[in-house]
Amino acid sequence: MKLLLDSTRCQGYGLCQEPAPELVELDEWGYANVIAVLVPAGTEDAARACVESCPNSALRVEG
Repeated sequence: MKLLLDSTRCQGYGLCQEPAPELVELDEWGYANVIAVLVPAGTEDAARACVESCPNSALRVEG
């Protein structure tokens, strides 16, 4: 599974990091950066929670 970010959709709310800080980090303005594109085993639910928490649909999972 991959966690992908469309940075043009990110508005810097920072909500995506709360479910899985090991997968998503925020820059100094609150914009997301995916740390782990390939989601480690056991963190699939956290990756999906990141996707669901984004009000702008900037994140998605594949695979």
